Amino acid sequence: MEKTDWTPSSWKSKHAAQAVNYPDEQHLASILAKINALPPLVTPSEIERLRFQLAAVQRNEASFDACTHVPKHICKTGFDLSFSLILIWGCRLPVVRVGRIAGQYAKPRSSGTERIGDKEVLSFRGDNVNGLDPNNRTPDPERLLSAYFHSTATLNHVRALLTSGFASLHHPRDWSLSHVRSPSLRSEFEKITEGLSDALEFSRTIGVDSGRESAAFERGGGRGVLGEVDFYTSHEGLMLDYEQAMTREFPLAGSYAGSQEKVYYNTSAHFLWVGDRTRQLDGAHVEYFRGIRNPIGIKVGATLGQRELTDLLQIVNPDKEPGRVTLITRYGASKIQDHLPGHIEAVKNSGHPVVWVCDPMHGNTLSSGTGLKTRNFGTIISELTSCITIHASCGSRLGGVSLEFTGELNDEGFSVTECLGGSMELSEEQLELRYQSFCDPRLNFEQSLDVAFLVSNYFKDERRGRSGENDIYAALGGRK
Repeated sequence: MEKTDWTPSSWKSKHAAQAVNYPDEQHLASILAKINALPPLVTPSEIERLRFQLAAVQRNEASFDACTHVPKHICKTGFDLSFSLILIWGCRLPVVRVGRIAGQYAKPRSSGTERIGDKEVLSFRGDNVNGLDPNNRTPDPERLLSAYFHSTATLNHVRALLTSGFASLHHPRDWSLSHVRSPSLRSEFEKITEGLSDALEFSRTIGVDSGRESAAFERGGGRGVLGEVDFYTSHEGLMLDYEQAMTREFPLAGSYAGSQEKVYYNTSAHFLWVGDRTRQLDGAHVEYFRGIRNPIGIKVGATLGQRELTDLLQIVNPDKEPGRVTLITRYGASKIQDHLPGHIEAVKNSGHPVVWVCDPMHGNTLSSGTGLKTRNFGTIISELTSCITIHASCGSRLGGVSLEFTGELNDEGFSVTECLGGSMELSEEQLELRYQSFCDPRLNFEQSLDVAFLVSNYFKDERRGRSGENDIYAALGGRK
C-alpha cells in the first residue's frame, strides 16, 4: 500500500470493528464538523519529540512508562512522576512518560449488549458514547464534544503543573507520598528521595546547579533540566469518526527550512494504539493508523499469529522508521511463554524496529466470588517478570511497562480496592470497600509503587551484575 492512496477518511471503505451505531447520523455529522473546527489538543512538534524519544527506547537509551489511570475530571500527574522516579533510580535511564489521559474515554466491549436485572440494554461504551445508567445507554454525539472539552481542561491542567515547578526534583518528597500506609514502601521511597537529595546538594556545592535554576519556581527560578519533564497523552484510537475529525495536515515538524513535505497528525493525543479487537489487517482501524504521523501502539495477544504480526508491521511502517511502532504484549501469565518467544523471533527476522512494552493487566482479569472484575497482583507481576526474562533469553529487551493504576483516594485518604494482593495483602472480602471502577480493575496507589520498586530493583541488580531470585518479587506474592 502507498501513502498516496490514504486520506483521513479512507478507513470508511473498510469494515470498522467495535463501531458505534448512532440513531441520528445528521446530528453526529454536525458535532464532528464542530470538533474538526476546534483547535488541536497537541502539537506536531510534541508528536515528533515523542517519536524521537521512542527511537531512543528502541536503542536501549531510555525506558517507556505507560500509565492508564486518570478519570476525566481528575489528574494525578504527581503519582506518575513518583512512579517514574523509582524506575529511573533503578534503571539509570531516562523515562518516556505516556499517560492515558486527556483522551476520548471510550471502551471496546466483547458484546454490544448486557443484561442488567431482567433487562437487556446496550453495553456501556464509555463516557463519550453513552451513560453508565442503564436508562442512558443510547449513543449521544454530544458526548464527543464534551469529551473534547474535558480533554482540553485536563491537558491544560497537566501543562500548567509541569511548567510551574511541580515536577522539580528539588522537592521529590512533595510527590504524592503523604498517604502511603505501607511502612516498607515508605522506607524504600525515602531511601530514593534521600539519595536524590544528597546528589542534588552535592551538585549545588560544586556549582553544577547554581544561579536562577537553584531558586524555587515561585521565586523566579528557571526550570532547567531538573525542573520539568515531558509527559505525553494517549488513548486507544477506537472511534474513528472522532479521530478523523481531530486529524489535521501540517508541514512535517522539525524538517529543514524550505521543505514542502506535509503529513497528517492526529492532534487528539501524542500516541494512539490499535486494540486487540480492532487490529484486523483489512479493517478500518489499521487503514486509519497507517496514514497518521503519530507514533502508534499495537496490542499483541495470544490470538495474533506471527505472520499476521509481521504483515501488520509492514502495513503501518513499510519504511521501518524508528520510533514509529510500539508493541504492547498482553497474553496472560499462563500463556506468555507459549507466544512471546515466537513473536520476538518473528519481529527480529522481519527487521522492523519496535519498542516492546508489557501490559500485564488485561490478560489476567478474573471474577471474584461476588461477581466483581478483579486481578491478582501476584499474577500481574508474574507476567511482567516472565516478560523481562523471556526478552533477555531471546536476545531482546523489554522497553517498558503499561499499567492500569490510579492514585485516587477517598476523603479519609484510603486507596481504591479493585485488585487482590500486593504489599497491603488486599483480600477478596475487602474488594467491595472502595471498588470504584466502571470498567476494568486498577492497581491502587500502594500496589503501583510495589510494581515500581519490583522493576527498579530488578534492573538495579542487573546493572550490578547480580542474579538470582528477586526478594521483592517473592515478598509480593509472585507466582513461580
